[in-house]
Amino acid sequence: MTGTLAPRVVVVSRRSELDELLVRHGTRAAADHFLRQRGRDLDEVAARHEALEAALTAVDAAVPADWRRGRVDREDLPRFLFGPEDLVVAVGQDGLVANLAKYLDGQPVIGVDPEPGRGLGVLIRFRADSVGAALRAAAAETAAVRRLTMVSARLDDGQELAGLNEVYAGHSGHQSARYRLVAADGRGERQSSSGVLVGTGTGATGWTASIAAERHRGEALPDPEERSLSWFVREAWPSPATGTDLTAGRLQAGERLRLVCESERLVVFADGVESDHLTVTWGQQITIGLADRRLRLVVPG
Repeated sequence: MTGTLAPRVVVVSRRSELDELLVRHGTRAAADHFLRQRGRDLDEVAARHEALEAALTAVDAAVPADWRRGRVDREDLPRFLFGPEDLVVAVGQDGLVANLAKYLDGQPVIGVDPEPGRGLGVLIRFRADSVGAALRAAAAETAAVRRLTMVSARLDDGQELAGLNEVYAGHSGHQSARYRLVAADGRGERQSSSGVLVGTGTGATGWTASIAAERHRGEALPDPEERSLSWFVREAWPSPATGTDLTAGRLQAGERLRLVCESERLVVFADGVESDHLTVTWGQQITIGLADRRLRLVVPG
């Protein structure tokens, strides 16, 4: 890594379920009572909290003493400024890496699984005890890196939102969204639906995969590094004024899907984080396609 400053390692995590329960209920006894009413046990929640804390401690110990350090909670990501030479370590589940991706611009990300074997581990590829070697390799620019495709939605007023898994455009109250859809080949159709989903190859293991399976679509969804997107219209409603012919397709490099809002208000959000959204009003246009940036995910080499 070039530059005169020592590398800065920024550790990203989110509050554990135990932390959130204590914020809501005040004491462990009250949290335990709340969980028992729902057939759950505080011991399980506490064990997961301890696993996360142990992983964070191990990551902190793995950072060389003369390197700079930073720490940020997932909720504070919109207000955190990443530097161009930061090394980012995400300690948590796959979704944490997806939430993080849109705030980065080329910084390498090392995903650490605090509970190996519990989740899919698609994006969190390291155990806490192997972070030291991964950090040194990333700093030396010798680490194995996958450049994961991202998707971008842009409004005609210049606002933009990027996602690692997918972007969704629809009604904020999950009512019918009305818009005019224009496909990459220029074909257009007025639609009323539950929204439009545009996903990457990384997202092809999640939401877009479930939609494709429901429709028994045989074609392969894109790979995570492939410069291609898949899109689906959810529950398009046929009527004299709205059609259902254009409900799925692919977007290649340079191609865009356009939506012209014909509802009072639509929202666009990425990777399931509805609280961080763009608002679209009547007549505004949304353009969705491949993002210029990619996520640089460090993987075991």
